[in-house]
Amino acid sequence: MKLIRWGLLLGLSLSALSQASETPQDYRHNAALQLAGEGPWYRLELPFAAHLAAGHGDLRDLRVFDSNGQMQAYALIPGRSETVQQEQEHGVRWFPLRGRADAQEVPALRVERSTTGTLIELRGGAPAASEQQLRGWLLDASAIDASLVRLNLDWSGAEEGFQRFSIEASDDLQHWRSWGEGQVARLSFADERIDQRQVELPGQRARYLRLLWSNPARAPQLQAVTLRSQRQAHQAAPLVWSESMPAQTNAEGQYQWQLPLSLPLERLRVELEQSNTLAPLRFEARSSDQDAWRQLTSGVLYRLPEAGREVVNDELALPGWPVRQLRVQVDARGGGLGADTPRLQVALRATQLVFLARGEPPYRLALGSPSAQSAALPLHTLIPGYQPERLVSLGRAELVEPLAAVVESQAGAGQDWQRWGLWAVLLVGVGLLAAMAASVLRRPPDA
Repeated sequence: MKLIRWGLLLGLSLSALSQASETPQDYRHNAALQLAGEGPWYRLELPFAAHLAAGHGDLRDLRVFDSNGQMQAYALIPGRSETVQQEQEHGVRWFPLRGRADAQEVPALRVERSTTGTLIELRGGAPAASEQQLRGWLLDASAIDASLVRLNLDWSGAEEGFQRFSIEASDDLQHWRSWGEGQVARLSFADERIDQRQVELPGQRARYLRLLWSNPARAPQLQAVTLRSQRQAHQAAPLVWSESMPAQTNAEGQYQWQLPLSLPLERLRVELEQSNTLAPLRFEARSSDQDAWRQLTSGVLYRLPEAGREVVNDELALPGWPVRQLRVQVDARGGGLGADTPRLQVALRATQLVFLARGEPPYRLALGSPSAQSAALPLHTLIPGYQPERLVSLGRAELVEPLAAVVESQAGAGQDWQRWGLWAVLLVGVGLLAAMAASVLRRPPDA
């Protein structure tokens, strides 16, 4: 048991020593960061150049250092698609519902749909004008193909105070379901005035709404009615784009592009330089030089005139496979991509870096160490009590210079001494463990 404890202690010590020995000179690329806003946490949307500078596609070799070379705690947030709520305001038509003052039922309705809209009218004979009383209103929401979440009314002619009404919904004007009750209010005192115009709805779909006043004798005259609808929309993950890359011609005469490492590409864009270009094409890809080519995507790109303007389709969606090499086969029947060498841009999902600023600025982003292991923390660990809405309130960080390669210098020689020292400590620790194990094995068993 003592041997196990000593081994664990030695392993933890070596791990801590290895992490503490990391400096910016261990990473091939680095760039200064400019901070803005309130810290101590800052976030940075990594540009495409950061992915190209990394030694691994999952950014395990990313680090942030302060001016003294002290590593900062950080987390990575990969870009994700989201479902967002979109609201829209609609003006609607409304129809008065009148009946006899002593009637208990709302007048029946007839509905007809034509090419110009929906016609709604009372069924049966109308009562005399002296016997008519406003019982409520019918709202035509048949043009709204989304869930109804809010009703906004403007009215005139009623006494000040509260006006209550029931809300019913229907899709055929025959069968009605209750949506609860609503209330509007208009109050004034001295030079102050309060208007309560909005009524919340249950977030369901309906073609027609019926508002029936609790006290018809005090029913107001509507002047404006709007309905607010809400629908769920799929919002794709944000993308970051590469710089434009010229193609190379391979042995078969095909255009080809190569990235420094495999990346999960989500989209590509081909620059169409000439007007009236039509290019049916197919892209193939592979993640390494030894892999077989496989079809990535196909489509038709064009830059054509239409109705007095130019219509351009120069992008194709990709499945998100790890890709290092791409090549394109263009159908010559469309005329090709033009005389110039085509240029390509590729995109992947944006990744955000969040780090806890400690020590002295300026801070530097470092990338490009093939042997480094991930040091990222979960976001909830980095920011205790984290909630998603807090992300937008964090401070912002920006790269103030391109990611540059580290030049070997005297600092690099110093790092070699640190590295050799670490190996020496490791070998001494292994020797101590071996000696301890031999001592245990030689010890005679207890009688």
